[in-house]
Amino acid sequence: MEYAPREIELKWQAWWREQRVYAVTHQSDKPKYYVLDMFPYPSGAGLHVGHPLGYIASDILSRYKRLNGFNVLHPMGFDAFGLPAEQYAIENGIHPAVSTAENIQGYKKQLDNLGFCYDWSREVQTCDPKYYRWTQWIFLQMFNHWYDRAADRARPVEALVSAFAQGGSEAVQAVHSFEGQFTASEWQGMSEAAQYDVLMNYRLMYRKVGYVNWCDALGTVLANDEVVNGVSERGGFPVEIRPMLQWSMRISAYVDRLLQGLEHVDFPDALKQMQRNWIGRSEGAQLFFQLEGRTEQLEIYTTRPDTIFGATFMVLAPEHDLVELLVTPEQRTEIDQYLKGVKSRTERERQIEKAVSGAFTGAYALHPFTGNRIPVYIAEYVLKGYGSGAIMGVPSDDERDQRFAEKFNLPIVQIVDKSMYPGAGIEDKVGVLINSDFLNGLEAPEAIQAMLNRIENLGIGRRKVQYKLRDANYSRQRYWGEPFPIVYDAQGMAHALPESELPLELPEISDFKPGGGKGPLAKLTDWLRTPNGIRDADTMPGFAGSSWYFVRYMDPHNDHALASPEAIRYWQDVDFYIGGAEHAVGHLLYSRMWHKFLFDLDIVPTEEPFKKLVNQGMIQGNIANAMLHIPTKTFISAELVDGYPAQELAEILVHADFVTEYGDLKNANLTEQGIQQFKSWRPDYHESAFRLAENSDKFYLRSEIGKMSKSKYNVVNPDDIVAQYGADCFRMYEMFLGPVEMSKPWDTKGISGVTGFLRKFWGMYFNDNGVFDITDEEPTKDELRVLHTCIKKVTDDIERFSMNTCVSHFMIATNELRRLRCRKRAILQQFIVLIAPFAPHLAEELWHLTGHNTTVCDALWPALNEELLKEDQINYPVSINGKLRATLELPAAATESEAIAAALALAPVQKWLEGKPPKKVIFVKGRMINVVADLTGE
Repeated sequence: MEYAPREIELKWQAWWREQRVYAVTHQSDKPKYYVLDMFPYPSGAGLHVGHPLGYIASDILSRYKRLNGFNVLHPMGFDAFGLPAEQYAIENGIHPAVSTAENIQGYKKQLDNLGFCYDWSREVQTCDPKYYRWTQWIFLQMFNHWYDRAADRARPVEALVSAFAQGGSEAVQAVHSFEGQFTASEWQGMSEAAQYDVLMNYRLMYRKVGYVNWCDALGTVLANDEVVNGVSERGGFPVEIRPMLQWSMRISAYVDRLLQGLEHVDFPDALKQMQRNWIGRSEGAQLFFQLEGRTEQLEIYTTRPDTIFGATFMVLAPEHDLVELLVTPEQRTEIDQYLKGVKSRTERERQIEKAVSGAFTGAYALHPFTGNRIPVYIAEYVLKGYGSGAIMGVPSDDERDQRFAEKFNLPIVQIVDKSMYPGAGIEDKVGVLINSDFLNGLEAPEAIQAMLNRIENLGIGRRKVQYKLRDANYSRQRYWGEPFPIVYDAQGMAHALPESELPLELPEISDFKPGGGKGPLAKLTDWLRTPNGIRDADTMPGFAGSSWYFVRYMDPHNDHALASPEAIRYWQDVDFYIGGAEHAVGHLLYSRMWHKFLFDLDIVPTEEPFKKLVNQGMIQGNIANAMLHIPTKTFISAELVDGYPAQELAEILVHADFVTEYGDLKNANLTEQGIQQFKSWRPDYHESAFRLAENSDKFYLRSEIGKMSKSKYNVVNPDDIVAQYGADCFRMYEMFLGPVEMSKPWDTKGISGVTGFLRKFWGMYFNDNGVFDITDEEPTKDELRVLHTCIKKVTDDIERFSMNTCVSHFMIATNELRRLRCRKRAILQQFIVLIAPFAPHLAEELWHLTGHNTTVCDALWPALNEELLKEDQINYPVSINGKLRATLELPAAATESEAIAAALALAPVQKWLEGKPPKKVIFVKGRMINVVADLTGE
């Protein structure tokens, strides 16, 4: 019977669906194991061969755990709201509800084509009102909660109101943004509107005017992680900083718990460090400088209070509230020009900028210890949202301050002697203080503490812990997102919708294009106006629905709760999470924060949502960058353009698969088939380019490896590979390319080795006439050793998530069993189970051919017998002074003394010893015997 992969695969995929083989329930006595993929947004482009890499690896793990007796939850859904889906709809003139539904169906078809063991009965889509009802519910819970530092958890706002009524603002230790204090009587005397304003500064979801990343082309605010090098990650459009009234999420309340939680999860070290850097915890001092001629003070935050005697200038963020107050008439023009330039740059771009710039305000501050006048500047490298939005410039001990001082000819006062610390950098906290009054002679760490004590004693500041992580923008001026379950009264105060009115469904709209700084919902006046107030025209951000989806998978059809307490108690949290490193900061921080909030509400039993996380690498595509030399009709490498007139060159991307051979600066023929592929591949090319390509006999090509994308014309569709080689071959080949965590290039030519292996594996179960033929004979020791060696190696490597080496083990074992001509049921039936996680269709077919009526998914993982790995006889290399002179076969149980005696009795050894006793004999059990002799005549 010939191996026909597609026939087999379609057969068993249909059977799995009919039998609901992958459906699971929490009502089980088995131990649970929850495997989760970062769910995709359903773009119209569909999957390319890079996307399934992580899905295949998690599918293998899921099947392996099931075979080991676990009740495995392995769900899949779609992150269907947000910017990617909406942009696709706008670009293609389709309503996002229609395009999203079509794209989801396309994705599901592609995923099913690869034989994944998803329990599709648990599918979630973030754009489904039954799902986003609970996203809105969580929003309202955050709106109605504040963070109690004393209890170190979220508590209801009612408790905060009660505390204010009894003891004023000092009655609570809260994370808040309220400036000022009030007594209990002052609170009770406030109007409803005034109390509302105060409470908005304490809520976990709150509304305020803040500086945001505004993208006019996309018509919305972007989160910091959605902006790359000053442009939008989606589309590459310009982004500017703009003040806007926005909903914000007080993630800052959870910073310490987010940091502490990293100590208890199995994440890659690099990812943990990325999260720590993004949170940016630092210890320092809040310090106040008096402004010359004014009653106002300038607040700064510094981690190096010991360097204050080296402060020779102050710098404010361009958006600082005091800028307009401090600018003198003489400096107005310069400041306005500078502010105009800064407006077009994002905060991330400003942070990574190496060149310094700034403008003098004309104002001065007074040094709190010396009384010296210190000029006040503005500069884009200072951010309003970090610290107080102002710094003291200490050019002797800060690299950027030093460059700033050099640019503006400001004094640089040396205040730390680092001569005793060779190799110490400018910002290292080491050295002895000099030119620093009462700090002179102190080591830097001592000086920091001494200055902190002096600052607090003088009442000009205090110790403070600061974080870079700022509260997340939670509003988008777009259509395709969750509506806010809020109405505003005549005074503009926000009121939560009753839970009975959830979900607040997204209304139908024909014109969903953004623009004008307001969301498309602003056009729906009838929808906006309700008897109880005005709805919000903005929608929630893309991360809203993806911050808790892993909980909904536990009980996705529950109409009364996020998930039932029973289901949550059983599934608890995600045991294994896999996804791209691009989500290492934003998504993980938001989802971890939401989970901690749900923990505070006693909804989930664990503080962290994910026990273990793996970031898969990318499958990269070949990019061939060539230049067409028009006069000679020849393609040349882009590296060889020097010397050619620019007007004679036309840049053309040529897919490397379309040529007979390729590589750095190699001649390559464009085959006839390649020309036809070239035409269908690049239909946008002018016909003259086709003619030039056809008439060109040879061209030079520089082959590159890069990210697969439609724009680079290097996308490979997995459907095409599956149609030609089968899903099992595709699965195993992707694993065989290298470690899951590493990026590696796709090369279709390498797949032939895997398809050949699968045919060999299949052939072991059939005789020379193509008839299924396995026997019930007792296996030999050699056959058992091959089996159990493979069991051990594959088991160990799956547990280490080393899938590529597993494929190698299967290949080695298959070759060994074919050499032994093994057709024994006791061996081959076990191999079916071993390979089932990797090639499930082939395994299911063979499992049923061996006489089983149930799925191979319910088999038991082969048990390892370590005793069978022990060899009866061991061949020892015997060396004289390190040089191999003989071999010796001994029983595996031979003792050291027995082995040495046998080695010394060998004729070659006796010859080299020349009747003399050896100086010593080195014996390594199972490995080698080395005789150390005195060979004076050698």
